Amino acid sequence: MYLSKEAKAEIFAKHGQSAADTGSAEGQVALFTTRIAHLTGHLKKNKKDFSTQLSLQKLVGKRRALLGYLFKKDINRYRAIIKTLELRDIIK
Repeated sequence: MYLSKEAKAEIFAKHGQSAADTGSAEGQVALFTTRIAHLTGHLKKNKKDFSTQLSLQKLVGKRRALLGYLFKKDINRYRAIIKTLELRDIIK
């Protein structure tokens, strides 16, 4: 896989409570954002890779669902992760 254990631990350490906290919503959103950026770059080179395109759409949906969960549970955590990852505020 393109992400090593160290890279994932760094993402979770930066956006979650700790490197071992892989289940926090903020850490998951950050990991999804990294994977989305990687798949987007791949699709720019390989325009007809439809299986990757489907995977990207599913991943964006998962990230949006997690952001919706954060929006409902704790608006401050939602705003913090949006600002940190420089994502658009799509949930109204």
